[in-house]
Amino acid sequence: MPSASPIRVGLIGVGWGSAVQVPAFRLVPEFDVVALCARRPERVEAAGERLGIPDVSTDWESFVRRDDLDVISICSPVDMHHGQTLAALNARKHVLVEKPVGLDGTQTGEMLEAAEGAGVCHAVCFENRWEPSRARMCELVREGQLGQPYYAAARSGGDFWHPTRGLQSEWMYRRDRGGGYLMGMGSHDLDYLCTLFGEPQSVCADVRTSVPSRLREDGGLLEVDADDTSAVLLRMENGMLVTVTVTAIALAQSFRSIEIFGSTGSLGIGGALMGDETPVVRISSVGGSDPVDEIAAVREPRSGGEIPQRRAGAAIRSLALMLEDWLPAFSRQPSTAPTLFDGHRVQRIVDAARRSSDGAGWVSL
Repeated sequence: MPSASPIRVGLIGVGWGSAVQVPAFRLVPEFDVVALCARRPERVEAAGERLGIPDVSTDWESFVRRDDLDVISICSPVDMHHGQTLAALNARKHVLVEKPVGLDGTQTGEMLEAAEGAGVCHAVCFENRWEPSRARMCELVREGQLGQPYYAAARSGGDFWHPTRGLQSEWMYRRDRGGGYLMGMGSHDLDYLCTLFGEPQSVCADVRTSVPSRLREDGGLLEVDADDTSAVLLRMENGMLVTVTVTAIALAQSFRSIEIFGSTGSLGIGGALMGDETPVVRISSVGGSDPVDEIAAVREPRSGGEIPQRRAGAAIRSLALMLEDWLPAFSRQPSTAPTLFDGHRVQRIVDAARRSSDGAGWVSL
């Protein structure tokens, strides 16, 4: 494990970064978030005051080179990830990158290559792997519950972009800025299913923008070209078929589910997006009369720190557990934390899905 000295973290981006990342880091005593950086001085100063972190900056280029920072955590808008990550890696900093990792596979490939060349620790925030029900499903798959896996289906949806809802941050509606829900929400399911079942072989998809324009509060028109709804089919190298569907126009709905079927059993989980309900895994086995609902154990951060009681509480817990499991990497020991390799793999799938949707049919990976 790392030495007794805390690993000093500098965080870029104070939206999701201050709401989720800082509380998660604070649940893992080996890390210490000591400085914040954001483009707008009023936002970073307000975040610093709220979080008790007086060291704030608006100059990310000098921020990533600071000698008193060990890890740069990048939570800025997606179109800034590539430049900020490469600059941090050039300064030989360890990096944690929020997903989506980059705008396309060219960017994420360059980031992965730079990280491997720098010889530093790198991780990506696919913290949903640590949700209790997903963690238990992963254990059951690896214990052989499914036998030969045949098919997996992941579904997620909400009404974030339904015309009856107000606008989110405008960058999210622009593809050239990293917006869209296949990258923003579906990427978690793509990562999880590849973690369970290995590499995808080819992709076929329909990635679409159902609501191509929205009215701003001032009456102006916002043109939308990022996706709100996607259906992705993956042929896996192990012979499985995997489907991932995601939508942000499901009126009054909030759901996420995964079902997996194999030769000797099947597994299923479900619940609300960002929900913190009782984690249940539905298990069926050959010879069993009915499915069995198993309540998954909830792993808590070993620090014993209190999880904030708010909507993002489940995400904070999951990210804290991911950070705990990232720690061995700092001592050059094996770690189960997702890396830029995983982020690049997901981005390659997204790129292929977009090409397929544009008319390319099945796209080989």
